[in-house]
Amino acid sequence: MLPLIQDVDSAAPHGDSLAPQSLKTGVSSNFSPASCDSACCFAGSRDESSSHASLLLSRVLVCIPTYNEVRNIKELLEQILALYEELQILVIDDNSTDGTREILHAMVREHERVHILERAGKLGLGSAYIAAFMWGLDRGFMYFIQMDADFSHHPRYLKQTLQNLSCFDVVINSRNILGGGVRGWGLFRRLLSGFGSLYARLCLGVRIMDFTGGFNAYSKSVLCGIGLSDIGSNGYCFQIEMKYRAFRTGARIIELPIVFDDRVEGASKMSRSIIFEALWRTPALRYVLRHSRHQSSVHKA
Repeated sequence: MLPLIQDVDSAAPHGDSLAPQSLKTGVSSNFSPASCDSACCFAGSRDESSSHASLLLSRVLVCIPTYNEVRNIKELLEQILALYEELQILVIDDNSTDGTREILHAMVREHERVHILERAGKLGLGSAYIAAFMWGLDRGFMYFIQMDADFSHHPRYLKQTLQNLSCFDVVINSRNILGGGVRGWGLFRRLLSGFGSLYARLCLGVRIMDFTGGFNAYSKSVLCGIGLSDIGSNGYCFQIEMKYRAFRTGARIIELPIVFDDRVEGASKMSRSIIFEALWRTPALRYVLRHSRHQSSVHKA
């Protein structure tokens, strides 16, 4: 049987009127609605934010990998910047050849909250995020949000993500719980995505509904505890490995519903090699981490 990730109902505030699948891995038993209400207070817009909220927002880093996203990146960054005054953004560019890098350089000059990490070539999703996490940890950031550059992860869901960061170690914006979904995908892509998360749940024995989704947030404590340098996945299996490692450390996890919109501009980065990596590496994770020096005891709630 899969370990039960306990439902804490409405204990954590969540953005707008969306109903979350609230999850807790079971190490911490001192979670309560009252403590969460007082903690999750830093996701207000510029009209709602206090000095305390701004201070916390300034310690959040939005990490966006790019490769040839010239049609999307400028508008995405402008929307995020307009939503929150203090939020910092790091774009990890893998030597884009379509003008993306030139747009990023202009955005960096214009906005002090936009940063760029330039890499020599197309080195993979996993290594891009690990480089971003290390960059942010070195500069004192406390929370890290992963986003795609193509608007499939819409900025409107940043509010619910931020509202839950003080209460949970991992926030998963999920397509696979009540209230979530996908628009614009054909039948094959829907089946492939659904199978990926089901496969991970069965292989790893953890009831996370959206294992493969990439719109997630992690606290500094989780990133420092999971062994970033030991992560071997580099495609979309990276998302599975990150969540499984976090679960094994006893991280508090919540899934919140989102509607995922397929990209309108640009080309998908999905490939056969990414699929094959997930197929062989996912079942191997359970064995590898069982013998990892970063393993922590996780108690069932």
